[in-house]
Amino acid sequence: MTGLKTNKSFSKRLRVTKHGKLLARRPNQNHFRAKKSRKTELHTKRWDAFAFSSKKLQGHYLPYSN
Repeated sequence: MTGLKTNKSFSKRLRVTKHGKLLARRPNQNHFRAKKSRKTELHTKRWDAFAFSSKKLQGHYLPYSN
């Protein structure tokens, strides 16, 4: 019988805080922002809150994040 496995693609794109909150980078922010203002560049670098639709789904993809 196999144990629980963490989904690597999810774990690389999410950050778990010490209190268990999930943070994710905003999508579609890459080298295409070269001509945007510095304020816009810095605004797109921040982490936003991320939520699974259910705790069961979170436990399936990230079993060791709790």
